[in-house]
Amino acid sequence: MLSAPSRAVRSWLTAVVLGSVLVGCGAPSEAPAQDKARPVAKAEVTVEPIKAATELTDVNGVRIALEKKPERIVCLFALCDDILTELGIVPAATNNALLSHPRFLGEAGAKKVPVVPGGFIAPEVEAILSHKPDLVIGLGDTHGKLAPALKGATTFWAMQPETWEDSVGYLRDTAALTGRTAVGEKAEKAFRAKLAAAEKTPSDKTALIIYGSDENFGVATPDGDVTASLFPRFADYPWKSRGVEGSYGLEEILAQDVDVLFVETMSFGGADGKLSEKLAKNPLWGKIPAVRDGAVHEVDSEVWAKGRGTRSMGIVLDEATAALR
Repeated sequence: MLSAPSRAVRSWLTAVVLGSVLVGCGAPSEAPAQDKARPVAKAEVTVEPIKAATELTDVNGVRIALEKKPERIVCLFALCDDILTELGIVPAATNNALLSHPRFLGEAGAKKVPVVPGGFIAPEVEAILSHKPDLVIGLGDTHGKLAPALKGATTFWAMQPETWEDSVGYLRDTAALTGRTAVGEKAEKAFRAKLAAAEKTPSDKTALIIYGSDENFGVATPDGDVTASLFPRFADYPWKSRGVEGSYGLEEILAQDVDVLFVETMSFGGADGKLSEKLAKNPLWGKIPAVRDGAVHEVDSEVWAKGRGTRSMGIVLDEATAALR
């Protein structure tokens, strides 16, 4: 089955393999996805001024207080790298590959940024502190456990984005803390303008985003996935979260007549090859209209699944709207 994990499971899957989720097994799930209504409210293009601050309560209610503008920031997940790139800041260190994308720092630029050992799930505290950070930014449900070890040595900021609005809020908050207010406003305005343009020419095609490595993959849903939260605004995207135990059977996906399929292949240790190629072994896969008509798009998971910021989302909008024409 295609699973629709919670936000926490979604972030965990970007780093480790989940338990086995059998592809195409069993009967269709109990309730088919029915909601195809487009959101009524359109994205607001007007950008409110950002005021510099050393203390604030972020978009999710977390209080951040700094003695001064942070100059050395360590990123433990890709949204941080995305935001800093938008603000013209190079991280003091990172632990993901987003910066090597050509629309970020590129391979040459990314090689100059130190990498925190330990991987996404368990970055080493000593290594983080060796970079003398003024601020460390991580994903709350994954890196929150590091907060006690970092307390007293630096400030830890646990972000928890679930929608594109959250990501924009974090951009604004970071711009305020770093004093990059004008740059932050410009980046937000550019993203909002791109999203508004996509909304003006919506596609009537049904889209689907799946992610994973082998038989372990799921459906990205708008109520817990930043990238998927964009899609109902410019395409038919009838996928709703069913929680950790919920799932979509391939028979149900077939019934939705998916026209365009976006595939985020995750790499775990020795795993290799594209997810779409592995799924091609399942006879039900070939019956999906998008597969049959050659409308399956393997996308960069660093951008689509992990980036989550305005720069990554801008790339997603460019690629998705082109594929949905």
